[in-house]
Amino acid sequence: MTQRTGGRILIDNLLAQGCDRIFTVPGESFLAALDALHDTPAIDLVVCRQEGGVAYMAEADGKLTGRPGVAFVTRGPGAANAAIGVHVAHQDSTPMLLLVGDVARGDRDREGFQEVDFLTFFAPLAKWVGRVEDARRIPEYVARAYSTAMSGRPGPVVLVLPEDMLRDEVEAIDRPKVHPPVQPACAMATATLMGLLGDAAAPVAIVGGAGWDAAASHHFAAWAERIGLPVAAAFRRQDAIPNGSPVYAGNLGYGPNPKLVERVKAADLLLVVGARLGEATTDGYTLVTSDHPDQILVHVHPDPNELGRVYLTDLALCADMREFAELVESWDDDVISFDAGAEAHREWLDWNEPKPREGAALDLGQVVAELRRALPADTIVCNGAGNFSGWFHRFWHYAACPSQLAPTNGSMGYGLPAAIAASLRFPDRQVLCAAGDGDFLMNGQELATAMRQGANLLVLVIDNGSYGTIRMHQEREYPTRVTATDLQNPDFAALARAYGAWAETVKRTEDFAPALSRAQAERGLKLLHLKTDVEQITSATTITKLRARS
Repeated sequence: MTQRTGGRILIDNLLAQGCDRIFTVPGESFLAALDALHDTPAIDLVVCRQEGGVAYMAEADGKLTGRPGVAFVTRGPGAANAAIGVHVAHQDSTPMLLLVGDVARGDRDREGFQEVDFLTFFAPLAKWVGRVEDARRIPEYVARAYSTAMSGRPGPVVLVLPEDMLRDEVEAIDRPKVHPPVQPACAMATATLMGLLGDAAAPVAIVGGAGWDAAASHHFAAWAERIGLPVAAAFRRQDAIPNGSPVYAGNLGYGPNPKLVERVKAADLLLVVGARLGEATTDGYTLVTSDHPDQILVHVHPDPNELGRVYLTDLALCADMREFAELVESWDDDVISFDAGAEAHREWLDWNEPKPREGAALDLGQVVAELRRALPADTIVCNGAGNFSGWFHRFWHYAACPSQLAPTNGSMGYGLPAAIAASLRFPDRQVLCAAGDGDFLMNGQELATAMRQGANLLVLVIDNGSYGTIRMHQEREYPTRVTATDLQNPDFAALARAYGAWAETVKRTEDFAPALSRAQAERGLKLLHLKTDVEQITSATTITKLRARS
């Protein structure tokens, strides 16, 4: 062994774990690690413009790869800015590693420059928060961080790295690459599930979430299609199975198909695979109640701590999603095929088809329809939070897993950073960022990062001059009493051009297709500024109709 700085040991062990990209805003608290990265071309260092963007990009990268996306930020303000991405990773069950440069060990507990007690600060947000006091133990901490982030219910891990520790020169033994333990599905429990399905008259599956990947998607869809089982996607998990599957029933969450809502309420058996059945998916724990009388709940999840945590669970299966999906697809079952899957899919197709909207100069339903015609089926769609996203949740067809990057914690500003991460991870796939005007300006400065990285992506900024979701709730609860939701916006096309992007403004439905065609002819970063009317407050209603209900 030879002596290395803590910074060098850290980077060597990130390499050993398969890290090939780090998102960062540099800080003086981790100069030794930055120096090590100077001599590490195998790691792509993506320099961002704000730590919120850093954390969002790392979280999105973890969603796309199944291994922790890595963010590196400085103490105090940097870590506080990055906290939102840790919260997304926590609620979205995404493997993520946040590295935080910290004050020197000898300066702790003096309220030094930008000092924060990170073990307390991040404790509610992360699966584990560790502080590395001895550079010799960096390999141990990095390996544990990766293992923790990927095991059971995936999630974020935070490692706190004192700046003097990163400068120490010591000998250390590197750790090999770790892999999450695979939990096979119990054959006896699976046989019980098949018996319950054999007795069921109206079963429904709800899928997506922790540990879900392309293999789980493939195998589960094949099994569900064989037995005609209707499959609904949990909130913002619409890529869990291809939407073209003949049993895909649509998505739960905000503004779902009323017929799907009734189908779930009428189900005598709910098979929940990977999803937590959180507040958004269950419409505030009302669609599926915690005790769900007259319904049998079978819950399959990779983390035993999630099983029975909120819901009365009639049959709990702790299993890896891929293992479970492979087992049920290969199961020699005698389940009588249901007609409900095909019926639920027909209902979704009818709900999913955008009808022309009266009174809308720029009809977002027709915009999404044109995007469906013009863009590849496996386009990766990225969005933050806002009513604008409802048009994509309702009308887009998600054809591949992964192809939806959308925060289940309803975090604004996520879309553009996620799209940048996606474009870097999959440079040969189309990436689409959909952002509202309020949503976009929370991380719009990351256009600079997209340009620096040569990212190839299309951004739609949907501008109705309002914090639309809050305006909707405001009109529902206090009609006509509009407060704090009107926005004064820049010319987003001009702003994008100032960063070096290609951009146009679109105000009418008939102008969108030609503008999209021109955008697609360009290489690199493109932005279309879509000027819409706040009257069209959601894909299903208007402000006038909301006021009329009050």
